[in-house]
Amino acid sequence: MVEARKKIARRIAKKLKKGMVVNLGVGIPTLIPEFLDPNSGVFLHSENGMLGMGPPPPPNEIDMDCISASKHPVTLEPGAAIFSSSDSFGMIRGGHIDVVVLGALQVSENGEIANWAVPGTDILGVGGAMDLVPGAKTIIAALTHTAKDGSPKLVRKLTYPTTGIQCAKLIVTELGVFSVSCRQLVLEEISNDCTLDELRASTDAVFTVAETLKRW
Repeated sequence: MVEARKKIARRIAKKLKKGMVVNLGVGIPTLIPEFLDPNSGVFLHSENGMLGMGPPPPPNEIDMDCISASKHPVTLEPGAAIFSSSDSFGMIRGGHIDVVVLGALQVSENGEIANWAVPGTDILGVGGAMDLVPGAKTIIAALTHTAKDGSPKLVRKLTYPTTGIQCAKLIVTELGVFSVSCRQLVLEEISNDCTLDELRASTDAVFTVAETLKRW
């Protein structure tokens, strides 16, 4: 499972381009800084008030006064800025975040995301996702392809509470990369260690296969 999560984070890191302001959600997205080139020119934003977030520090340099919104220790890139949470959410609500990468419990075939509550369990609240989903220019969903019990996370219709009305444009699992076009799921890339039949068997959502399907 750890390797699957790292594989997802590594693939998303390659999708991020120079000059982008990118917010990283809880879970798999927090692994992305490990796979970004130091000279990538990507500006990582954290909703607790940070722009220019770097990868985790070495164990002997951890400073718990410098943490991400996920409460993980991070470093600061040269030129990084630290500001109030209210300013941070002003950036989010004002549409100044280019990409939000969110972990997800489920994603529907039209890209709708559920990432904050499982029915029948304790619910702590939707958190920053309620602002990130409507405020981002682009949403990328990062999730393992199936749950611990083997049930699909890519579903025809959400059975968990939705996070918001804006849908993901890209969905990345350890088995494939999907785009959402006209509210339809399109398989763009498939993992080298997975066949198309295996992918279909572990996916509840209906999807089409791109003519330019790539292996990764």
